[in-house]
Amino acid sequence: MEILDCPLLSVNVRVWRFWSFVLVHNWRRYISIIPVTLLNVFMFADLYRAWGNIEEVIINAYFAVLYFNAVLRTLILVYNRDKYESFLAGAAGVYEEICALNDDVITKLVTTYTKRARFLSISNLALGAFISGCFVIYPLFTGQRGLPYGMFIPGVNNFDSPQYEIIYLTQLALTFPGCCMYIPYTSFFASSTLFGLVQIKTLQHQLRNFRSENLHETTSTLNRKLQKLIEDHKRIIRYVQDLNDLVTYICLIEFLSFGLMLCALLFLLNIISVMAQIVIVGAYIFMILTQIFAFYWHSNEVREESMAIAEASYSGPWLNVDNAIKKKLLLITIRAQRPLEITVGNVYPMTLEMFQSLLNASYSYFTLLRRVYN
Repeated sequence: MEILDCPLLSVNVRVWRFWSFVLVHNWRRYISIIPVTLLNVFMFADLYRAWGNIEEVIINAYFAVLYFNAVLRTLILVYNRDKYESFLAGAAGVYEEICALNDDVITKLVTTYTKRARFLSISNLALGAFISGCFVIYPLFTGQRGLPYGMFIPGVNNFDSPQYEIIYLTQLALTFPGCCMYIPYTSFFASSTLFGLVQIKTLQHQLRNFRSENLHETTSTLNRKLQKLIEDHKRIIRYVQDLNDLVTYICLIEFLSFGLMLCALLFLLNIISVMAQIVIVGAYIFMILTQIFAFYWHSNEVREESMAIAEASYSGPWLNVDNAIKKKLLLITIRAQRPLEITVGNVYPMTLEMFQSLLNASYSYFTLLRRVYN
């Protein structure tokens, strides 16, 4: 199966292919990456210019960090294009293999998770486009000249005509590729972890029923079946390891940057009094929390379900089989007790406990910052 024909992965891959981040290489890559990178440089320059005005710095820092992550994700994607394409091609091949299994339970499982992955990918793009549109339109309703994102260009007054109109339209135009650089990577992570769950749950089902159809199967036949399941388990382990290699350092950058931004936005929410600003900052906090939670929720699911393989192996019909088969089942059980994990910088596993620790740390720093400020 071709990558673009795999319904579980195709939404995000088609966006990447349109901008020539993977599969093709053309001019679209440069008209997205280079201008958005320059915009991000000017956004960080504006942070230096506005230093001292804490409200302006925090809001502009939020967008600067957001675009920095978008640029970083895309540069890593393009630089490791061959690894990503190999990973996606392998996933598409396994997806076709699982779909070919003549089992109603597995078919229903694949259908359910495919719909879920496509819904997440499409809804993330739609929500990202809507929120990005709100970002760029909001300055028009403030009653004064403002830009969607703070930026500083030496020697240029951003609010004089015609510079203001040119900069505003430029930011408006670059919001779309910026959104396409950021959102599909998040959806790729979610879709890839969901497909990992498909593989894990398929293996669990097969382990529970590897002997249910015909109780008179010979030992050699059962051995062949079990050997195939062992190979599937090893393939799942490689799949999670490969996914971790692709995303672990991105997760580390986001862990650090969004943890700090969450602390700063909580502090800003504490010192502002205008209702419109409170609503906007609340929306920023909500976006950060949903972004981080999506990563940690799916990673936690992979970890928990990978350990459930041991239970599925033990629950199978192993009582009246040959000792050689029992030993192989025991090996699967032992290996499954070591969870498959997606990590933050190859250090900490991405679990819901880790997510809670991040929230606790952000809140602790927020209370400390508020006490010092007061």
